[in-house]
Amino acid sequence: MRKIIAALQTSLDGFIEGPNGELDWAMAEDQETWSSINDTLDTVDTIILGRKMYPEYEKYWLGLLANPTGTKNENAYAQRADKIPHVVLSTTLENVSWNTARIVRDVVEIRKMKQQSGKNMLALGGATLISSLMNLGLIDEIHLMINPLVLGRGKSLFKDVEERHSLKLVQTKPLKSGKVSLIYSTQS
Repeated sequence: MRKIIAALQTSLDGFIEGPNGELDWAMAEDQETWSSINDTLDTVDTIILGRKMYPEYEKYWLGLLANPTGTKNENAYAQRADKIPHVVLSTTLENVSWNTARIVRDVVEIRKMKQQSGKNMLALGGATLISSLMNLGLIDEIHLMINPLVLGRGKSLFKDVEERHSLKLVQTKPLKSGKVSLIYSTQS
């Protein structure tokens, strides 16, 4: 069975966005962070996104495909992501423009995809998507990139998780930037 890996960046105090949705702190160019992202991408053949995150994700990465004005790593990610199927979990989104993306209306389909053969699936996303998948027991690993920053306020990483989840630490890797990469298994 395939794994679903949730990958997120967080502040030291557990926020994935600042109080006004700021993400600039998480997007800092850092070769070790990109190396970690690429290592994870090597293990997946599907990216799962939620309705709230997908429109901006699509706009940003398709924009870089059309006009590669990002950093070397961002431009490379856009090229790589353009070859990976994307699944957008939404009951309200009408359409997607990216030719590798499709809308899935029910988490039951995600569960069926997990049962199929293939590489792992990567859930990128916001707190709502990750919490929903965790609440249904669909997340197998959590890859956190802890940033050396205290935001004080913002959107909490696990704000909608409904019950306790025991995790097993699989890997800890401090980075030169001061970030810490943590990998947890949800199968304790």
